[in-house]
Amino acid sequence: MHTQHVEETRTPRGGGHAPAEAPEVDPGWLITRFLACRPPTTARAYAADLEDLARFHKTSTEDVVRSLLLGPETARWLLLDYAVELRRRGLAQATVRRRLATLRTLLATARETGAITWRLESPTEKEVERATAERMERERSSYVFPRHPEEADRLDLQHHALREALGRSYLAPVEGPQRVLDVGTGTGQWGFELCWEHPKALVVGLDLVPGKPGAPAGYRHVRGDVLRGLPFRDDSFDLVHQRYLASGIPLVEWPRVVAELVRVARPGGWVELAEPVMGGRRLGPATDRLQRMFQERAGSLGLDTGDAVFRSVDHYLRQAGLEEVARRELELPVGEWGGRVGSFLASDIRAASTRICEVLQVRGLLSGEEALDLIRRSTQEFEEYRTVWPIAIAYGRKPGRDR
Repeated sequence: MHTQHVEETRTPRGGGHAPAEAPEVDPGWLITRFLACRPPTTARAYAADLEDLARFHKTSTEDVVRSLLLGPETARWLLLDYAVELRRRGLAQATVRRRLATLRTLLATARETGAITWRLESPTEKEVERATAERMERERSSYVFPRHPEEADRLDLQHHALREALGRSYLAPVEGPQRVLDVGTGTGQWGFELCWEHPKALVVGLDLVPGKPGAPAGYRHVRGDVLRGLPFRDDSFDLVHQRYLASGIPLVEWPRVVAELVRVARPGGWVELAEPVMGGRRLGPATDRLQRMFQERAGSLGLDTGDAVFRSVDHYLRQAGLEEVARRELELPVGEWGGRVGSFLASDIRAASTRICEVLQVRGLLSGEEALDLIRRSTQEFEEYRTVWPIAIAYGRKPGRDR
């Protein structure tokens, strides 16, 4: 493995907590119970409403009900997001209210049966209007990489490269986590693997779009945007994990986002960040040109274009009040010269370069022939210049209960 350990520092240790158990509710049983006591016409309408919510989240009806049962903040977030979608479809307010009422009635049934103990406070009309405006604004300043059918494959390559380099899923000294949150989960692969490693854990993956199918039983996807805040209670998770979001979080938002990650971590729980330099080292001329193209696009979106986030991940954690903060840096190889890690990253960077070139081609700033030549030469340069990509991993513990 061609990785270089550069630095590791730690602040004094403190306390911890006893993990809580994940909820055990059979959503299929709840749905059956919910529909069984309704007149046939009402039951069909309710079932159609649940199926529509599941289609919106690109998942099964049972999985979307599992997400609703995670807690009042999560359920309210899901209802608000769905209400925005219904409003954008041009549906009448009465129709929107009826569909949301179906979900409230489902949760009332869950409470009657003892599956949950909390009541749901529905979003108001003003909240729906504000959320609709916020989504439109967010879509005007999107993630640096355009949506593409092959983006999932690229994100998985990125995951496998870092997993191979680290030899584990995370560095924070968490023993037997019961509730884990993965922010900006992408395909969900990190969360899937954590479920396999810790079969009794509940792992929640939060992202704007659903991950890939085939999630383990302990995995839940929640649709959300960390820039709008996390739809979870304070002190909810043993481990909060976030990585590779320098390409999606504006530079000025980082302190606020990290404070939000810390908010939902439990006293004694851990928060871990992993962020790369927004550019490689030991670059050839073609790779350098592609990198400058990427940095120009990132800069236009208010994102980091250098190493500001890379240098600051541990500082963000300390600033948010965490203790025992540790930092580790790696130089990940890019290219076949770097073994499996290098091969994974070379494919990842080729795909990322292709996405950026496609954007420039649409805008008439680059021809298809130029793009192909740049990517071909850049791939050769990985071997010639032995390109590396630095990444920093930092983690810290939230002050609280003694372990």
